[in-house]
Amino acid sequence: MPRIWGARTLAPLFPEKASLGEPIGEVWLTGNECRFADGPFAGERLGDAWPRMNDEWAGNRARRDKPFPVLAKFLFPADKLSVQVHPNNDYAMRHEAATGGTGKTEMWYVVSAQPGAEVHVGLKPAVSAEQFRAAIANNTAEDLLERIPVASGDTIFVPSRTVHTIGPGMVLCEIQQNSDITYRVFDFSRRDASGNLRELHIEKAFDVIRFGKQLGGKITALKDQDESTQPGVLVECPHFAVDRHVFATTKYFVKPNGRLELIIVLNGNGTLRTQLGDASVEYSRAQAWLVPGALRECVYEPNDTTTLLRVFVPGA
Repeated sequence: MPRIWGARTLAPLFPEKASLGEPIGEVWLTGNECRFADGPFAGERLGDAWPRMNDEWAGNRARRDKPFPVLAKFLFPADKLSVQVHPNNDYAMRHEAATGGTGKTEMWYVVSAQPGAEVHVGLKPAVSAEQFRAAIANNTAEDLLERIPVASGDTIFVPSRTVHTIGPGMVLCEIQQNSDITYRVFDFSRRDASGNLRELHIEKAFDVIRFGKQLGGKITALKDQDESTQPGVLVECPHFAVDRHVFATTKYFVKPNGRLELIIVLNGNGTLRTQLGDASVEYSRAQAWLVPGALRECVYEPNDTTTLLRVFVPGA
């Protein structure tokens, strides 16, 4: 996905994507246009296959009359993103039905970060709507947000209605509700390819911005000392749950029957086996794997230390 703030190289996740002709900001893994690389849906777009999946694949609680429930992507910011906010479901259903009517809560897992990399998430205490409007007008909106230095392995939670921006010098894995609704309030006076200032959405933003107590920010993984046997629970919210797993020896995953899961490999490679016979497949960095609802057990046999995120939607 080209973005004005994107990078011209997607290394190290995609080392073959270097010296790009335009800045790429996002690599979507579960968008409607993303295609299956193998399996029974090989070559098909997720948006086409998802409505036709039976319960063995989609699970027995997932809704196929709506888009795939989570959007997973990698972000490659070479410049600051706009200062922005996303609506919640209620506002999106009332005002953005034409674009899906789904709000956007998200989380970022820091895959890599250069020294000094930072994000800004949530307004500082006691910032009022009037103060924030004035800051937008005098180009100091970013100064009223909480600054969060980041390093590889950090997790940031950004619930809907939380003002935020991302700085350059990092690669993020983003897990979010499947929505692309963004309200920009400040964009550093950047211009698009036609030389026009990019559109702002200040009135809609102020309809949804959470003032007062903030809910987002850096979170600490709930984990056992031995990550080879216990997951690091990063986020659990009504829209998605994410565990982190790091292992260098054989790893067994068992999940409830009927629960669809998404596996995102951040580092490492090896062999993935299931209880469905002796068939095996090779996994590697920057891949997303859809684990069918009927599949109870997966076995990972790593060639080197593997880091992955295990994503599921509570109740789906």
